[in-house]
Amino acid sequence: MTAVTVAAVHTAAVSLAAHPDLVVRGARGAHDRSDFLLVRVVTSDDVEGYGEVSATPLWSGEDGVSARHFIETILAPALVGRPLTPVRGLEALMDTVLAQNPFTKAGVSIALWDAWARTLGVPLAVALGGPYRTEVPIKLSLSGDGEQLERAHAAAVAAGFGAFKVKVGLGVDGDVERFAHARSLVGDKAFLGMDANGGWSRSEAARAIRALAPYEPAFAEQPVRPDDLAGMRSLRDLGLPVVADESVFGTTDLARVIDAGAADVVSLYVGKSGGPGRAVAMAGLADASGLDVLIGSNGELGLGAAAQLHVAAALPRLSAIPSDIIGAHYYAEDILAEPLAGDGTIVRLRPEPGLGVTLRADLLREFR
Repeated sequence: MTAVTVAAVHTAAVSLAAHPDLVVRGARGAHDRSDFLLVRVVTSDDVEGYGEVSATPLWSGEDGVSARHFIETILAPALVGRPLTPVRGLEALMDTVLAQNPFTKAGVSIALWDAWARTLGVPLAVALGGPYRTEVPIKLSLSGDGEQLERAHAAAVAAGFGAFKVKVGLGVDGDVERFAHARSLVGDKAFLGMDANGGWSRSEAARAIRALAPYEPAFAEQPVRPDDLAGMRSLRDLGLPVVADESVFGTTDLARVIDAGAADVVSLYVGKSGGPGRAVAMAGLADASGLDVLIGSNGELGLGAAAQLHVAAALPRLSAIPSDIIGAHYYAEDILAEPLAGDGTIVRLRPEPGLGVTLRADLLREFR
């Protein structure tokens, strides 16, 4: 039997504005638009797989322009003609021709995994070793102050969300006021955490966590700088679960967090990890070390959100903290012909092969 090979890799640019009431404003700036890159892989059997480079320069140092350049000039020439499996081997191959740039590699990796799962005729979660679940609880970020925060909450509730995290790290006094306001909006019983995006110093983080205790935050995500693992470890002693996000990109970062005892939970991204296969492998390392995992977000579009869902479904252990699989909820429009199944409470696996989603017809025509 002739091995299935990678026959072609194509790209198409896409730019979407965020829902005006849901724009995330945090310690790393505002995310009001996504200029991403879509990826299509075609196999020698004419099976197509799709992926998405979910990169923002302010946060990752990558964007759609750099991703297109690296994919078309470096990654595609290295992949075309290679056997499609094992896909994890192709993830490793990309590292030999391009350093860093995990989000760019992840976009290609998603497309490769999608193509392989479609070749097998199974959902991607099955190809990744699952599923261990068919529904994944989700939450949405709230940010801004005063009426801006109220509009964000109203839009989130209208979309069906009941679990949230508040963007903090912008100054302790204002953070306390913002979180208290959010708590009054969502109610005493609603799930509500906070995300500082590394915006606090150790002393500010300790002061904020103590001051916010009456408002019962569920967790503190990335309270201090990504490299201040000792500071994160010290904050765990305050009794609030600490989530590592910006501190963990690849496996080396994860190992450092584990060795330092710096977190209770790790927020893994398909993009930060470099692809679905690597995200699942990193989750396995976290699990073996006693750390919970949730699936974090870089404001993915529909393809990226589908990849998040399948990775979450393929993990034996997933945190009780809802994941950030927000997909089309965050944007003014969707790139998918049909949105992911679910609502603002959960996202749900479909039985279709691969990612289980289809791009809009106008975007399919954009590939060159």
